[in-house]
Amino acid sequence: MTNKTRRILLKSIATTSLAPGVFLSGCSTLEQTLAADKWVMASDIRARIKLPKIPKADFLITDFGALGDGQTDCSQAIKESIEAASAAGGGRIVVPAGVFMSGPIHLDNRIELHVQKGATLSFINDPDRYLPAVFTRWEGVEFMGLSPLIYAFGKSDVAITGQGTLFGGADDDHWWPWKGGKKPVSPQNQKKARTELFAEAEAGVPPEQRLYAKDAYLRPPFIQLYQCNNILIEEVTITGSPFWLINPVLSNSITVRGVTCHSYGPNNDGCNPESCNDVLIENCLFDTGDDCIAIKSGRNADGRRINVPSQNIVVSNCNMKAGHGGVVMGSELSGGIRNIFVENCQMSSPDLWSSIRIKTNAMRGGSVSNVNVRDIDIGTVRDMILINFFYEEGDNGPFTPQVSGLQFENMHCADAKRILNVRGFKHAPISDILLSNITIDHAEKASIVENVDRIRFIKVRVDNSDVNQLSDLRLEAGV
Repeated sequence: MTNKTRRILLKSIATTSLAPGVFLSGCSTLEQTLAADKWVMASDIRARIKLPKIPKADFLITDFGALGDGQTDCSQAIKESIEAASAAGGGRIVVPAGVFMSGPIHLDNRIELHVQKGATLSFINDPDRYLPAVFTRWEGVEFMGLSPLIYAFGKSDVAITGQGTLFGGADDDHWWPWKGGKKPVSPQNQKKARTELFAEAEAGVPPEQRLYAKDAYLRPPFIQLYQCNNILIEEVTITGSPFWLINPVLSNSITVRGVTCHSYGPNNDGCNPESCNDVLIENCLFDTGDDCIAIKSGRNADGRRINVPSQNIVVSNCNMKAGHGGVVMGSELSGGIRNIFVENCQMSSPDLWSSIRIKTNAMRGGSVSNVNVRDIDIGTVRDMILINFFYEEGDNGPFTPQVSGLQFENMHCADAKRILNVRGFKHAPISDILLSNITIDHAEKASIVENVDRIRFIKVRVDNSDVNQLSDLRLEAGV
């Protein structure tokens, strides 16, 4: 088979999900060739991604009246600098050294927000500043809500760069308390609006009529680029986020590179591409209060209504520290997830729940297929691989999830409480998992493997013992 033929075959599966039961490491010559060469798909994804084209013209926000004294509201100066750059056909909005206060920033076509080294762009934490409402997506559901701190809708060639800091103004007294969960329960609590929003989505209320901005207490994401093309987020440090940090939605050709995410609040996921195509996340540091990277595609009825998968995503050379999971898929995956490539990452923290995690249930439905993980160094983690169909609603729903075609190779784990915690449904088993060339120095607890079809082990060692088949692995009693 020629290289050209292999590339054509790989590209053909890049836009279709693998059928349940199809395992690329199967016995046919074609399947063996695809298994050997499928990382070519990752190279093709990289090659397709386009960086934004930004005119080489700088617009210094201090020229428009901004003061970096940490007290002056610079919102109008930043807005005017963006308008001037847009009128000129695009350019770079430069934030120089200093602390500049701002309300929400809305980017335009061919605009780069550049935060220089020594600069902090600090966002005002008064919720009323994030009105009027914008069209947004929150936990996989569309509605009219508070503006994200940095937002663009339907734009092309957008960038956020520089060695400076983006501070979202969230802390234990601002934004984060809206999550709730503490007693006594504050009236500033997302529970009521969250329940009503999800009910409206299930009832088919048009998203433009789902109005949850004023006094709904649904925290905005930090960066949300919605229906945008050719996105670059590079080098900035992001901290103090109200909600998810980086959240491209229904967007294409995305590069997130060299970004540092330090934010420990509730739902402080680092980077969450939702229903996005052709994404590269590389050389980033994630130290977060929730998932480091969480790939999503919409929640329940709203995800099925839009029906756009997240696909063709490469995660490379990232460092995952604290967080619920290193690379996570779900739980909002009703539109499907496919063609995921994770390589050359370090994942370690006593506060890291899992290195690779897939979470779903019978209300989400959806499918996950063709997930490839290699060259991962794991220090301390709770579950090395966690796949759970019983997340939240569990089997209480009519939409059967499908997870198949998962390959893990060249991984080392120093200390895991569990190696595998993998639970499918009896009527919908997880299928076709390959673990190859993997060493686990120590596992405290027995693994859980429940309702899984076709799991293979090649050169796997646990506690200095070879694991050649499932029965060689120490399993929890009754599983």
